[in-house]
Amino acid sequence: MAIRLEVKKSMMQRVKVIFVGLFMISSLVAGARTTQDTTNRAQKTVYLFSGLGADSTIFMNLKLPGYRKVYINWIPALPNETITEYAGRIKSQITVENPDIIGLSFGGIVAVEVSKQLNVDKMVLISSVRTRRELNRKQFFFMKLGLYRIIPGALIQRTNFLTYQYFGARSQNDKTTLTNLLKQTDVTFFRWALKSIAYWDNTSAPERTIQIHGTADRVITGRRVHPDYRIKGGGHLMVFNKADTISKIITNYFHE
Repeated sequence: MAIRLEVKKSMMQRVKVIFVGLFMISSLVAGARTTQDTTNRAQKTVYLFSGLGADSTIFMNLKLPGYRKVYINWIPALPNETITEYAGRIKSQITVENPDIIGLSFGGIVAVEVSKQLNVDKMVLISSVRTRRELNRKQFFFMKLGLYRIIPGALIQRTNFLTYQYFGARSQNDKTTLTNLLKQTDVTFFRWALKSIAYWDNTSAPERTIQIHGTADRVITGRRVHPDYRIKGGGHLMVFNKADTISKIITNYFHE
């Protein structure tokens, strides 16, 4: 009889240990899920528009703690479509209210048009412009003549020492990145973009927007641009090779 009682007590203790163990594991899992959910809820979404012919890899060095980065994917343009009309279609990728937006180069121009059609909290333009007045008049003349149409597609997708200088690619890492970006350029989209820029008619600077520009930018020269922040020695690739400086500016602005 005593043996049976001892066996019964032993079994009860084992059951208790198992239940306690299961309870502790479930608590830890629930706690982890709660922490993860809280973290996800705490993160705000920022949408990033890359430059013409570029994909999200150009932003790979940009650090924005506390933000969930969503990269806008370029969609094919319709024949004779304006930037405003294009922005009306691509804005469907923005699914949160009052988003923060970052626009790079041509992506900044599209972002400006998107900001007219959505309630945007804050916007950052990098190596880009607020209005058509900030664009180079010689470039407008070139684009309005349509001379870009005679440039062979293979030449648009190829790099050489001139394109390296033009985009400010100095290090081997910069050159490799630029080469990979241009290789992936959609020539049809590239030509549409140049044509649409030539007829872009925006003259109103967007509100709640800061502009970051490099002093050595040759694609969009700084003479006509009046940015909030000038990055000394920054070329058109500065979001890639001067990402630490730009990340700090953006983070401080978003947290204001």
